Amino acid sequence: MDKFDVFKEGKTQSYLESQQAIKSLCTYLQELITNMENMTEIQLRDSFLKLLQVSLWGNKCDLSISAGQDNSQKSSPFDSLPDLQRFILVDDSNMVWSTLVAAQGSGSSGMKHARVDIVLDNAGFELVTDLVFADFLVSAGLAKHIRFHGKSIPWFVSDVTKQDFEWTIMQTMAANHKWMSASGVQWKHFIKDGTWSYHDHSFWTLPHEFCDMAVDAADLYSTLQGSDLIFFKGDLNYRKLTGDRKWEHTVPFDQALRGFQPAPLCSLRTLKADVQVGLQPGQAEKLSSQDPDWMTNGKYAVVQFSSPHREQ
Repeated sequence: MDKFDVFKEGKTQSYLESQQAIKSLCTYLQELITNMENMTEIQLRDSFLKLLQVSLWGNKCDLSISAGQDNSQKSSPFDSLPDLQRFILVDDSNMVWSTLVAAQGSGSSGMKHARVDIVLDNAGFELVTDLVFADFLVSAGLAKHIRFHGKSIPWFVSDVTKQDFEWTIMQTMAANHKWMSASGVQWKHFIKDGTWSYHDHSFWTLPHEFCDMAVDAADLYSTLQGSDLIFFKGDLNYRKLTGDRKWEHTVPFDQALRGFQPAPLCSLRTLKADVQVGLQPGQAEKLSSQDPDWMTNGKYAVVQFSSPHREQ
């Protein structure tokens, strides 16, 4: 019973019904890796931004807002990126890129030493977008280690557990598709050699705001302090980052974190709850007049960055 997941069927369905999108994503990844040695820094940056946005919009595939109904990704995730650009309300992607580039310093072996942490949200297609993004970061030399953080128990319908993480990699390995299978094999290798690792902590399923972590989960906070960049996926993580308060929309993201800055961090979130900070004056009012449900319908997104090393 300790491994029973009442939400497993829905998460499995989300993965299986997103096969075409996953094939497209893995094909793009493998083509990138094949040509990576010949890519300029500008081309590498463009590929980074594209996969960052795929991971961002992968967060729309959330069973908790679809009442468990099909919310999978049917088409290529790249086709809609140009049209979705205007729905990104805050885009700090360039600061995220600059942070990764600055963290690349080489050791005596010449290997990149940057560590990236990804606090996961949903299983299914979104998890695949996160794995592809992580693969790119390692293959491009932007990170040497990736630490994935998931839930220790089944949580909020589609949240990733260790079983989901391992199952997704095994299913991708076993796929009857050349590039899907190749991707899965590589991910398994990353796990085996320690390049990737999966971690869970009870704090992620407790009601605490993240600003309480340094006191209530000092071990986890200390672990995150060793990261060069932390990605927080999804709406619930955003709500815990900001304390789920009814902030004025123009309050700076740094201020809403209330001291939670273990390392440079980035929230990748599609909006599904009525909390949002870091907007420009008048931006929220304009959105409300055009789309009264803009904060909850999952149509809009943010890429918001904060760093303890940046002047406030």
